[in-house]
Amino acid sequence: MAFLLALETSSTICSVALFKNEQLLGLSELQIEKSHSSYITKLIEQLLQNCQVEIKDLSAIAISGGPGSYTGLRIGSSTAKGLCFSLDIPLIQVSTLQAMATEAIAFTPKAEEYYFCPMIDARRLEVYTCLVNAALEEKVAVAPVILEEGLFQDYSQEKKIIFLGSGSEKYKDLVTNKEQMLFLDNIKPTAQSIGRLGWLKFLQKDFEDVAYYEPFYLKEVYITTKKN
Repeated sequence: MAFLLALETSSTICSVALFKNEQLLGLSELQIEKSHSSYITKLIEQLLQNCQVEIKDLSAIAISGGPGSYTGLRIGSSTAKGLCFSLDIPLIQVSTLQAMATEAIAFTPKAEEYYFCPMIDARRLEVYTCLVNAALEEKVAVAPVILEEGLFQDYSQEKKIIFLGSGSEKYKDLVTNKEQMLFLDNIKPTAQSIGRLGWLKFLQKDFEDVAYYEPFYLKEVYITTKKN
């Protein structure tokens, strides 16, 4: 028996989930911007208490590894690394985009007949994205992409593409082949999907080096300079 704690902090949502083996025991989320640093440890403590699991009983921690918010990813990784180091348990990294795709795949009948394109808003007309099939095999690798008409058009000739995530809203008006390129609303990063993929990695012993792990920021942090 293993207890897996999953953390998702790559977006405005601060989400934590607890699993007993592959079974979800509990999920707690706050959809309050800039709440991660103030509430993540409180959410963890409350979730463990509600599930009657002590922190010393944790077997591993899975985190959303990015891409996503620089600050959010940094808070999640530092929290997870601190717990893993103090408890001497493994750290597991899960792709934020693959976790989002997993949510869509679970709700799509005959998912094998589609490609899935999770998109995370990255300011202006740019998104973090990838293209995967129902087995999460990448057709297009994770990258920052400028949205333009015809993006992924070639792949839509093979299968219908389901777009999802915060960045997909910006792409709707640029799509011309609306029969082959579909949009799914309300799919957001969540610790539940991080935990499900994290459990598979736990079984495979696919762990990160706690001392040297860094999130997959994809791009350098964006910092503005005050004008005189």
